Amino acid sequence: MSELNIERDHASLAEDFNKDEKRVNWHDKTLWFIREKRDKAAWQIPEWEQLREHASHIKNHVLANLYDYLLEFERKAKENGVIIHWAETPEEHNAIVQSILKKYHVNKIVKSKSMLTEECHLNKFLEQHGIEVVDTDLGERIVQLANEPPSHIVLPCIHWKKEEIGVLFHKHLRTPEGNADPQFLTHAARVHLREHFLTSKVAITGVNFAVAETGEFVVCTNEGNADLGAHLADVHIACMGIEKIIPKRKDLAVFLRLLARSATGQPITTYSSHFRKPRVGQEMHIVLLDNGRSKRLASDDFRNALKCIRCGACFNTCPVYRRSGGHSYHTAIAGPIGSILAPAWDIKKNSDLPFASTLCGSCSNVCPVKIDIHNQLYKWRQEIVRNGYVSTKKKVSMNFMELILSNPLLFTLSGWIGRKILTYLPFIVNNNFNPWYKQREMPIPPKESFRSWYQKNKQH
Repeated sequence: MSELNIERDHASLAEDFNKDEKRVNWHDKTLWFIREKRDKAAWQIPEWEQLREHASHIKNHVLANLYDYLLEFERKAKENGVIIHWAETPEEHNAIVQSILKKYHVNKIVKSKSMLTEECHLNKFLEQHGIEVVDTDLGERIVQLANEPPSHIVLPCIHWKKEEIGVLFHKHLRTPEGNADPQFLTHAARVHLREHFLTSKVAITGVNFAVAETGEFVVCTNEGNADLGAHLADVHIACMGIEKIIPKRKDLAVFLRLLARSATGQPITTYSSHFRKPRVGQEMHIVLLDNGRSKRLASDDFRNALKCIRCGACFNTCPVYRRSGGHSYHTAIAGPIGSILAPAWDIKKNSDLPFASTLCGSCSNVCPVKIDIHNQLYKWRQEIVRNGYVSTKKKVSMNFMELILSNPLLFTLSGWIGRKILTYLPFIVNNNFNPWYKQREMPIPPKESFRSWYQKNKQH
């Protein structure tokens, strides 16, 4: 998959992913393993729930006072010698980055992981203008060599197996054919990337947290690639959404304890790097992007999504994401959080994503900042229906279900008919014309309905 496919919906793209059953099972199991690591890491901290509650309160406070904190951050950053840029749209963001590169006559840059640049499709934009972008995060580099977008915000190539990466590296990095040893492949990537680090004048990083009190920003990585790129480059460009602000430096103690544990089950990321001012002879830029965030801030229903710290915990626990793959979401940020962010950017194009959920609530249960993700998915469904962005088939089927569920007589009759069909004529539903049957076994029909059982036993 070379580009995000916005012409097809989640269901059809997920069907493609599900054709490889072994990969689906492996993908599911791997992500659940990471979810279990998250749980073990959380259980080791007695005050885990208090940390979540505190982080949620901090984010709520920031969102209620975002204007003031952004101005404070800008003032402090400028005092530190940092150049601040404001962008309302992805197009403005990309144009600002390009103008900086043009000033220095740069035709190649190194870039560490940044979901905001994925949101803006910065790589594609710069490449169209003759600038080579080298992603230096190992997972990001793998999918870049494969001409794919990342499928996970923390684990970009989680859908790739080591044998496939060996083939990819043999093709692009000329590693020995058939060598799929992870340690060897990682070393090969280091050698490959070292030249780019040493020869690039400009490095781009994302931003995990920006501190209003000091004007600094923090970048969290496990590979040190953001540090190496930024410290060797003459120009450091940091790209951030305006919601990444936190009030004070001491607040980092809360978020850094939550972030890595929620993401991968680690006590802390290997590198939590603070960037406050450019070194002597270096130029540092921060590009702050809105891209609909202000509009979302004004919405009582959807404001909470701006609290996201991009840990990916909701991905790892989501039964739909684990068995449909990240590319089925056809947007920069997949999974449950992507399904409530994407409709705000383009409700028509992403109208299918809020329906890619069981509404089980597991995403909300693991969110370190207590975003009510499953509630927002439900609210987005209502918004999408109100705006007429559901298919006729879905609209008719939902109206039919509403008729049955709102009429006790029809509900009882349909239950009786369903039990009889499953008992005596199972082939009517056990066939490939029934989407529910394709990946499941139909249940054994009960001998009587719950209502009938309750009527008989309610006196006992």
